Amino acid sequence: MERHFDEELKDLKEKLVRMSSIAEEMIEKSITALKDRREDLIEDVFEKEKIMNMLQIEIDDFALKLIALRQPAASDLRFIVSAIKINSDLERIGDLAINIVERTRDLLKEPPLKPLIDIPRMEEITQEMVKDAIDSFINKNSTAAKDVCMRDDLVDNLNNQIFRELLTYMLSDAKNINRAIELMLIARHLERIADHATNISEDVFYMVEGKDIRHHIADTKQ
Repeated sequence: MERHFDEELKDLKEKLVRMSSIAEEMIEKSITALKDRREDLIEDVFEKEKIMNMLQIEIDDFALKLIALRQPAASDLRFIVSAIKINSDLERIGDLAINIVERTRDLLKEPPLKPLIDIPRMEEITQEMVKDAIDSFINKNSTAAKDVCMRDDLVDNLNNQIFRELLTYMLSDAKNINRAIELMLIARHLERIADHATNISEDVFYMVEGKDIRHHIADTKQ
């Protein structure tokens, strides 16, 4: 019975890894569609969302059955509860990638406002944060989880920088306003993805260390 439960926990991990991989792909493709003006990638992201939604239901059902049938104690229970919360964050990340491609679809109808530098950089950081957050969960590595949380400031700073730059475009010519707002919102969606990666990492830290570091990440630098 114990060995079978271990296999079920491993299966739960694998499902979350698959969901995370899809989320990462959605993030990457959503920004590539914008940067390279590739309309063909937009539909790919919508198709991935359908898989994400099915996986979310599957993972939640599986995790709840494990709690009900196996009645796990201590660390195993924390692991399963964390998996449920992480599953929700991954689904929201998928929703945010959809928001990005919806705005990209509108932007591709007009000429580019400016060369994109900071938004692709934001995408790179956020995608890595999602991957590393899930890796920290799989490996039960609280140090790696804390490192993901610390990177959230990089994304916040880039978001602020993008906002200030786009504001100058808006002030210089009213024709730039709609495109600038769409790009601001895309940057905001990436910033929210980083927040969800941070949520996942905070859950991992609690799962491993039994400490809640929400709002107190700076206190754990030592």
